[in-house]
Order: sequence, then C-alpha cells, then structure tokens
Amino acid sequence: MSTTSKSRKTTTAKADAAKPAKAATKKKVATNNNGGLSLSDSLQEYFGFNGFKGQQEAIIENLMSGRDTFVIMPTGGGKSLCYQLPAMLMPGVAIIVSPLIALMKNQVDLVRGYSSKDDVAHFLNSTLTKKEIREVHEDLQQGHTKMLYVAPETLTKAENLELFRDLEISFFAVDEAHCISEWGHDFRPEYRRLREMMDVINDKIPVIALTATATPKVQSDIVKNLGLRNPEIFISSFNRNNLYYEIQPKIKKDQTIRSIVKYIVQNKGKSGIIYTLNRKTTEELADVLVANGIKAVAYHAGLDSKLRAERQDKFLNEDTQVIVATIAFGMGIDKPDVRFVIHYNIPKSIENYYQETGRAGRDGLEGHCILYYSHKDVAKLEHLMRDKPLSEREVGAQLINETVAYAESGVCRRKILLSYFGEEWTQENCGGCDNCKHPKEQVEAKDNAVKVLKLVKKLNESFATEYTVNVMIGRMTPQIQMYRHNGLDEFGAGKDQPDHYWSTLIRQLLLGGYLTKDIEEYGVLKLSKAGEAFIKKPKSFKIVLNNLYEDANEDDEEGGVETGGAVSAVDEKLFEMLKELRQKEAKKKGLPPFVIFLETSLQDMATLYPTTVAELDKCQGVSKGKAIRYGKPFVELIAKYVEDNNIEKPDEFVMKSVVNKSGLKVYIIQQTDKRIPLETIAKNKELRLDALLEEMETIAASGTKLNLDYAIDEMLDEYEQEEILDYFKSCETSSLQVAQEEMSDSNFSWEQLKIMRIKFLAQYGM
Repeated sequence: MSTTSKSRKTTTAKADAAKPAKAATKKKVATNNNGGLSLSDSLQEYFGFNGFKGQQEAIIENLMSGRDTFVIMPTGGGKSLCYQLPAMLMPGVAIIVSPLIALMKNQVDLVRGYSSKDDVAHFLNSTLTKKEIREVHEDLQQGHTKMLYVAPETLTKAENLELFRDLEISFFAVDEAHCISEWGHDFRPEYRRLREMMDVINDKIPVIALTATATPKVQSDIVKNLGLRNPEIFISSFNRNNLYYEIQPKIKKDQTIRSIVKYIVQNKGKSGIIYTLNRKTTEELADVLVANGIKAVAYHAGLDSKLRAERQDKFLNEDTQVIVATIAFGMGIDKPDVRFVIHYNIPKSIENYYQETGRAGRDGLEGHCILYYSHKDVAKLEHLMRDKPLSEREVGAQLINETVAYAESGVCRRKILLSYFGEEWTQENCGGCDNCKHPKEQVEAKDNAVKVLKLVKKLNESFATEYTVNVMIGRMTPQIQMYRHNGLDEFGAGKDQPDHYWSTLIRQLLLGGYLTKDIEEYGVLKLSKAGEAFIKKPKSFKIVLNNLYEDANEDDEEGGVETGGAVSAVDEKLFEMLKELRQKEAKKKGLPPFVIFLETSLQDMATLYPTTVAELDKCQGVSKGKAIRYGKPFVELIAKYVEDNNIEKPDEFVMKSVVNKSGLKVYIIQQTDKRIPLETIAKNKELRLDALLEEMETIAASGTKLNLDYAIDEMLDEYEQEEILDYFKSCETSSLQVAQEEMSDSNFSWEQLKIMRIKFLAQYGM
C-alpha cells in the first residue's frame, strides 16, 4: 500500500512558565551544517547508508525547515535516523526524550559506533554517578554533544531545566510517543508534562514525535498533548511483508513448552524473543531452554538494572540466542536479525502485540511471529483489571476484546492488524499468516447461539461465563444447587458439546455484539439489543472450529513449568482399542486391567505409537520388565494400526525437563521408607496429595515396591483394607469413581481407594 503524508492543524498547548530572555534571540531552526553536502551525501558521510528508506528524506527535510513533525512508522522502518541525521547536521544539541534506560544506552552505543568520538551522544538519567553527570554537562556546554537522550522525568528536574535553557537546542524529539496517550499501551503520566517543560526550555524549538504504533485515537492524543504546531504528519504503511503471523493453541503447559523448545532447536542459531506476562514464567522458561542446550536468559523488571543491562548486551552481541522477557524488554532495541518472536501469553492489546512482533525481521528478512492462545490467559488478563478504576477497566476490556478477536478470527491476520491502525488491506490472501495459508473450517452454531442467549436471559443476566457454561453442560456445583438452576430446562441442554465449545461460542457472541460483559459487576454476561433480536429471528452464526481448544487441563500459570508426558493429542480410536486389549489380557491372566497397564500408560501409547517392546518404556508407568512381560500384544496392535492408517509416528525429539523426575522418585521412596507422613512429603515437594498419590502409583506400576502400610493404617482399619483388596482382585475397571459407586455403602474416599490400589499394585502387579 502506498505511503501517505498529510498535514493537520492543531491548537497549541503552551505553558505559562516564564521564558528566559536569551531564548528569544536563538535561531528558530538551523540549516544543513555539513559544508553544502546534500542529504544523501550526508547520510553516506555519517551513517554509511547509500539511500533513504521510504519517507525518511521528506521527514528530515520537514524537521530541518523548522516545522513540527509527527512520524508514524512501523518498527524496522528507520525512525531513529529521522532525528539522528538532522541532529548531526544542525547546530546545537538535540534533546531526545526516551522512555527506557536500556533504550537510551542502546541508542547512544549505536550512534557512537558510527562516529569517531564518544562525546557525540550522551544519556542523562539516574544510572549515572555524579562524576559522569559532570562529564556530560561539560561536553554539552562545550558544544561537543549532538544528541542527548533523557527520560521524561529528567526534564522535570529544576537543575536540568536550568542547564538546558543555557544550551543551543536544535530540536526536541519524543521517541515512543504513544506513551503520552492514556489509550496507548504503555501509559506514562510524566509524558503529559513534556509540552510544559519544552516551553520552559525554549518554546521556539521544533518538535518531532515518533512512534511505531498508533491508532487514530492515539494519534490525536499525541498531537494534542504534545501541543504540536500545525505538524506535518507522515504515516507509513503498517504492513510488514516479511513477517509471518501464526496462532497456536495453548492446551497444556508441557505441550506448549515442548512446542517452543522444539521450534527453537530446529532454528538453531537464530535470535528470538519470548514474551510472557509474569516474571516467574520468564525464569522458568529460560531454565527449560538452557536445560535443552539453548543459550537463553530471563529479562524482567525484578532484576537489578546492572544485570538487565548485561543480559541485553549479551543478546545484542549474540552471546545469547533467546531472551525470555516481560514487556520490560524490547522497546526500541535495535537488533536487526531477530528471526522469531513468540508470545507465551496473549498480549494486553493489539498495540502491544504489533510493537512486540515488530522486533522480528527488522533487517527485512524473515520473521516468524507465534502467539500461544488460551481462554484461561484471557481470563487472567481480565482478572488483573478487577481493582482498577472503572474508566481504566472499560479501556482495558476493549483492548483485550480486540486482541481476542484477532486471535480467534478465521480471516487474514494481516487484514485485521492493518485495519486496527486505520489502513485498508485489499488482498484476499496475504500468504503471510496461518489463516491465509491454512484456512480454518467453520461450523454453523446458530441453534447453539440461541441456547446460550436464552440461558443468559433465564439467569437474569446475573452470572459470568464459567457459571453459564456449567449450567449449559449440566455440571452440578454448590452455587448452581444454591440458586436451584439445576431445575431450569436449559440445565444440561448443551452436554452434547464439551465445555470449551460453549466458552468459545460465548466469546464469539461477545465479539459479535450479541452479548456484553458488565464492567461494574465484573464479568457478568448481559444481552444486547442485537442479542434480543437474534433470539426472535436467528440467523447464520459460524464459528471457527480450529479455535475450540481445550483449556481444562492447562496447569496453573503460577505453578512450575514442568515438562514431560504426552506431547500430542491422544489418538482416541487407538486408545479405546488398547483398553479393549487390556481387558482381554487381564482376563487371560486373572488380573485387574490396571495391573497390566495404567490408563496413563495407554494414553502415552496412543500418542507415541510405540511399535517395539523396547519403545514401550518411553511411556510413563512402563518399566522394562513390565514391557517384556505384558507388552508384546500391545505393540503388535499398535504396529498394525499404524500401518493400516498410514500414521506417521511422532519424531524422536525429546525435551529435557528442569524437573528431575528420577530425583522425585528416589525422594518419595526414601521418605516412605522413613515413614514420613504423606502430607509432609507432598508439602516438601510443593505437591497436592492427589498429585503425590499419582506419582506413587506410577512408581508402583513400573515395578518398584513402596511401603505405605504406615500411612494406610492411619486411613483405614484392617477390615476396610480387606474389603478394598477383595474388590480390586475381581474388578474389571480402572475407574475409582466406579469403585466408589460399587462400594457406596462403605463411603470410601478417592484417596483411600487410590492408596489401596497402590498397595495392590505393589503386591500383585509384577
């Protein structure tokens, strides 16, 4: 799309502060100070480039003519040059307002790299010692410095204002100008005082504002709040042809981590950034990457500034391949060869997403942008807004909904991104996103949409999504029982579909404007006028099938990043066949089915497709001895199934975990030998009791005996133990729920049955 340039008139917002007498005598603007060289020659002289990109030359000419200038240019478009070259050519020093200390250091290092003198550029911020500040002041007063980078807070200090008023200023530059807008994605209150401070220093000096991302609303805010005077506005296309956009389902944490590790291993040596929403996850992900031979470090605001600077330098100098970061990292980082940007969590806004993905492929070469999406991440973002003022919640909810619409849409992702920034994309297929390369199947959901809308109405528009879904699928909860909503005709009306289907449908109805979320009564679903009309006169309503992702088994984000186990979707048909085979084999040997193989072992078989006995021990709960004793008929069935269905077995990529499973096994055995209470063992390893019992069952199933009698005797008397053991000797199911029902008179708990099954496995399993 062609680039446009346009001029807008704005009112000037001036401060009432008194102006110094000498300011009026200064030149309004300076002309080229490079011995008559053309701009192109000056570009070659100072930066070694043969030509300008896009509108750079026009922007520089506009600024050097003394006019206020507003530049909206995507990351990688060359924004920095638009003020760096004029700063070199014009008399005096350019004051450049920059939001991050790391960004200032990075930019100063780059400018010094082009020059033969270090004093050509400085930054002034809180990281400098008093001696270093004096050196900067001396270089400024002697006229050696052409560019001074400052934080917005630096301009508000009286001593700095006094210093700047005595300097010859060429112009002011406000980088990352979107920070001035409350609608922007990184609101900074200090930015709102910039116009006042610039007027105090010298109100005759031209201003250039630059940003990589700004919606029309944010653009208007920037012009107004910076008091730009009849600025020439240069808007470059937001399209980044070299970037490929892709959304991946975030189903289970271990699967997501494995997918990321595998991708990075396959792209050995390529630089990349992984963004997460919290500090803990950055550390854990970095640890997993390191464990798999990838040079990676974490970066977040919780680290001290020195360590952050070291890690940033390592990444820029290619001593580190991948940086795992919160949004504290990356703004303005000029590393041209970032080949991929991965979002482990959904970003808070389209602006965040566009800015962060824009750090890939700044050299014009390939850049892969992968976002892992789950409904739970959306819920977490919404939860974070609960305690914010109503106005902030309204803005935040709108930004999140726009990002969700992007993630769940089946249309061209490039079209959605460009449309968001007010740019039209007319091509039917961009060829650079997953939706265009692999169009997703859509399913008709008109009837189910009516069911949801009617249910919301029946619930008096007083409940949130999770509650509504529970009623729809007929899941009895204490709250539903209390409100007696299990008596509604709609209770269980949607049990033919999984709960994530209804969550997605509700999300799509929200995006379509048929439902709304009440901001004050956080998360409560309300019918809109369009929703009322839809009930009366339903019409086609299609949703993207591929976005019906199961979130139910996803681990809590605050838990550790633990990897291993199943890494692909279970082949349900094969799983059922294996269960039938296990039933037959159990009858032959006169054993309960779970003694042959646990259900988790069968799930692994239906995922990894082991076709030899040797491959079976990759499945959890299967020791070499158990594989040899029981495995032959199972691998024969799997081999035939693989051949008959032309199945391509999963690759042999194995991800190393930061969690030492064998260490956990040894610990459990040692602690039970010492007769340590199970609750204490679980607490020491930060496990729930049910998770500990699952680990113990896997240990027992693989042939290791555990002495749990001391714990069992605390939970059950001798007669109860005998009753349960007798049941397990003759049962034909692995389900403890069935066991509870069949022994309902005794009212055994899940934990009691589980620990007795572990004892049974230890006695009869091998």
